[in-house]
Amino acid sequence: MIVHKDTIIGEGWHEKSGSPHAEVNAVASVKDKSLLRDSTLYVNLEPCAHYGKTPPCAELIVKHQIANVVIGCVDPFSEVSGKGIELLRIAGINVTVGVLKDECEESHKRFFTFHNKQRPYIILKWAETKDGFIAPKNQELGKPFWITSLESKKLVHKWRTEEASILAGTRTLEMDNPMLTARLWEGNQPLRLIIDRNLRLSKGLNVFDDSVKTIVFTEKFRQNTDFTEYQIINFNSLQKEMMEDLYKRNIHSIIIEGGRETLQSFIDIDLWDEARVFVGSKTLSDGVPAPQLMSSKKTRDCIATDQLVVHFK
Repeated sequence: MIVHKDTIIGEGWHEKSGSPHAEVNAVASVKDKSLLRDSTLYVNLEPCAHYGKTPPCAELIVKHQIANVVIGCVDPFSEVSGKGIELLRIAGINVTVGVLKDECEESHKRFFTFHNKQRPYIILKWAETKDGFIAPKNQELGKPFWITSLESKKLVHKWRTEEASILAGTRTLEMDNPMLTARLWEGNQPLRLIIDRNLRLSKGLNVFDDSVKTIVFTEKFRQNTDFTEYQIINFNSLQKEMMEDLYKRNIHSIIIEGGRETLQSFIDIDLWDEARVFVGSKTLSDGVPAPQLMSSKKTRDCIATDQLVVHFK
């Protein structure tokens, strides 16, 4: 946001990777560029100072000699961290850092996790019955047991458009035959990730419909296709190796949707950032137990007939 004498004269946001950053769009939206010399630019993340997919935003700010820049938080990326601030100050621009720092870091939590922990931001997601089960004991193959409402399902599809990738294990794919795509909400489709140690999954499953790029983590070799890549990985340290692989692919976030063993395996080694748990109104009395998770921070909300509990580290 760019402000001149208490009046907003420009705004901008980073729409997607590879497109102009927020600062560029904000400056472009200002009709009278002569006002920039007496304006303040507010940005939640330090302006970049390197040539990546786009030119350095710090150089653009210097070019227009914007008088003041207020920055929420420092960029953790080594190519930028502190360098953008330094470039602005050398140019004589008044720079303030750390305003609403916590809120700004929260809005960039995927970005910060990726660079600070060298892995994607990990979201666990599942639905459980009121009495703590995620599926019937004798579920019919290929026919999912729906626990939650249509409203909750739409929300899940919205979440899928907001994350870079989505993961499910072999058992869930066999039992539920999910598509792992966002069909009830318009937006980007996440990269599909599949765990199939021995390549036992049928090629007729929905995840092999060639509609979305898909990666299969396995111990067996199979030739890649146009839409499906087979990535050989060490299953003795499966979870960590998958996250290392995704880091190398520049994947900033992942939503893990099942099944129980897959979800619990991440919980057991404390490899997660957030867990979104729907509790439906149905009961089963017996079945597949829901994953067990303890957290000190959580929020609760109602989605139609369901309760949504979100756990944080």
